Amino acid sequence: MSYKGFPSHSKVSKEDQEFYDLKNKAAEYYRSNGVPQKIESVLNEMFWQKPDDIYGYLANYFSGLSYTPVISKITGKEVFDGRGLTAVQAEVHCIIRNEEKMVCGAVMDGSFDGLPDGVESGEMLSNGDLQHLSITTALKWIRENFSPVLRGFNPTDQTNVDKILSDFAMARYLEHKDSLIREKEEELRNEAMSEAPPQATPTSAPAKDKKGNDKGKKGNITENPLPPAEPPVPRLPGATAVGAVSLAVAKTAAELLGTPLYRHITAVRDPQAQKEMQLPVPIITIMSCGKNSAGKLNLLEEIILMPSSSLRVREVIGMGLDLQCEMRRILNGSTYKALPVGVSDEGALQVGFDRPEQALDLLAEACANLALPLGSDLHLAVNCAAHSLMDYSRGKYEVMSGCHKSPDELVDIYEGLINKYPAIRSLIDPFRKEDVGQWERLASVIGQSCCLLADAASNLCPRWREAKPLPPGATKAIIRHHSDMTISDLIQSIAEHKDAETILAAGSGDASVVDLAVGSGVSFLKLGGLRGAERMDKYNRLMAIEEEQEGIAGAGEINQPVSFESESGWNSLTVSAK
Repeated sequence: MSYKGFPSHSKVSKEDQEFYDLKNKAAEYYRSNGVPQKIESVLNEMFWQKPDDIYGYLANYFSGLSYTPVISKITGKEVFDGRGLTAVQAEVHCIIRNEEKMVCGAVMDGSFDGLPDGVESGEMLSNGDLQHLSITTALKWIRENFSPVLRGFNPTDQTNVDKILSDFAMARYLEHKDSLIREKEEELRNEAMSEAPPQATPTSAPAKDKKGNDKGKKGNITENPLPPAEPPVPRLPGATAVGAVSLAVAKTAAELLGTPLYRHITAVRDPQAQKEMQLPVPIITIMSCGKNSAGKLNLLEEIILMPSSSLRVREVIGMGLDLQCEMRRILNGSTYKALPVGVSDEGALQVGFDRPEQALDLLAEACANLALPLGSDLHLAVNCAAHSLMDYSRGKYEVMSGCHKSPDELVDIYEGLINKYPAIRSLIDPFRKEDVGQWERLASVIGQSCCLLADAASNLCPRWREAKPLPPGATKAIIRHHSDMTISDLIQSIAEHKDAETILAAGSGDASVVDLAVGSGVSFLKLGGLRGAERMDKYNRLMAIEEEQEGIAGAGEINQPVSFESESGWNSLTVSAK
């Protein structure tokens, strides 16, 4: 547009002058932003390509020229997770092409948020007030703190977003810790003031028997006293918001970039590792004979299949399904006298046995019938969950109903099982974390034939909380993606064990945990049993990623992790999302 104004001798109305001035301003505005050139360019390109969808072609072209979307606000709401417990959902809204849209959300269960470590999810019903406080605090943090601070952030900047979340949580954690200390000091002062001063009583000489010996000497030789349980560490109420917002931002970035979440997580972890995609091998909880089963046996909370890394995901799942069907067929026979059979909370076959040998013999028989290579390409891990078996009144573990064993006696039981069933290559939580002597003794007894993993006995946590070392003898730890951990926290925890094999075990939540496992580069993925829509969605997601990678790299060219049995004596790591 070349109009510069009217000649001086022309007579125009004021309205016409204003109109032409406005046209000049519009022309200058479009020219300064390069609009005519871009329109001309795309029209010329489109003419030669002649796409079927003309306006779709134009929309794609101009979408690439639009501003990078930024976070406009973050909202939170109270929802229910797959177990029917209250949870926090964070939703990320962005300004996209001048419009505000809700892009992605993420749910983190809050069953452990604000409660002491070691509280089981089944106890949540009796802790409704604490859970309600945690949820309402998390929603308040999202509304009043996280949303204003993160407004204007690029959602692809995961590292800086997570730093803001962690710094905020650190400050709240220190405040919460100081508050608990002050409350404890006040409680002790009140108790001291309320107690009456002790009355002085005369001391008497200890009674003697006829031989002049002290009566108390006759039973002095006793078992070593049981180390007391460590005081539970209360979690920070509201910290669920940290994990929910971090995951929601990561999912939003992947959606805006048009890339799978696992690829975005890989880029966050290491931008140079994009072409080195590693698929974790799924490990399956095949049977449960723990405290919730109908039989007397408590010791085998989970029996887990550890397949070879050479198997495809679909093959592993098919093997697990066939094995469960075969075990059910055997259980329906006369040998086991119709033992009660059900499904555990983890989606595994739950059978009531009286002795651990019965469960392991059943599994071995089923594998033999199906010609599965138990002990070569297929190994077992046993989750003992010993922390839940301790009877503190007796100072012993109740391994079977009415049968109590001391920590030293439990070492002998484990040694016997491993010698009899060499397919067992891992024991998870064989003792409480306080029984350090037994951890060491068992590790020395079993040597390289089996490794010890710490789950509840581990003390791994977000970087803003104090971490404690693993029990002695434990070569691996189960890292859980706690609701108070950011994506960066999880990546950092895995990176600290980069020289070891890693396993990610998924808890309640959507299939995003599968993408986290693939993107973070773990070696194995524990998804639970093969029952339940929520768990099967995760298995299906892993199969979909495998098929996508095969389509990209070609069959057989995907980088698979090494076998679970390593030359370094099973020096590996287990990771879990909760």
